[in-house]
Amino acid sequence: MRVRDMMFMSLFAAIIGVLAIFPPIPVPVIPVPVVAQTLGIMLAGGILGAKRAGLSVLLFVFLIAVGVPLLTGGRGGLGVLVGPTGGYILSWPIAAWIIGYFTEKNIHSLTYWKLVLITTFGGVIIVNIIGVTYLSILSNLPWGPTAVSALVFLPGDVLKALIASAVIIKINQVYPLIDRGQRITY
Repeated sequence: MRVRDMMFMSLFAAIIGVLAIFPPIPVPVIPVPVVAQTLGIMLAGGILGAKRAGLSVLLFVFLIAVGVPLLTGGRGGLGVLVGPTGGYILSWPIAAWIIGYFTEKNIHSLTYWKLVLITTFGGVIIVNIIGVTYLSILSNLPWGPTAVSALVFLPGDVLKALIASAVIIKINQVYPLIDRGQRITY
């Protein structure tokens, strides 16, 4: 891995951490707050590509696990990962990788609306499926009602997907980090 790649991966881990500056919005129906950090997950995937985005967010989750207070509200540590928000946080590297993978596969024909679908799939659907499943198992509640309570996140998550897609399109036009000439194989 090149130093340039490591620099961008560290930069995006820092960007996700900086997004913690926005205070969490508590939701009365579910013990998981609305946070701005999922915007950083979507941006990492769409700008860095699958491998670098996944590793960048994995670095971020590792820093949380060792206690660095990078989450909204100054939280960090293993307790956060085994608490109600743990499934959402643990889904972030997977979501970033998925967004990066589909962005790479479509880099030559990438449009705003295609990118909205990609970021919505990876950053909203995947994150919520994993987060709801984890929360359901952790709190010993049925999956269905837990999933219904998580619908409260949908408007904000879709808004973040729209914003992330606009930023990703512009950055990929001006300063593409995903090599357009490479053959991507996994």
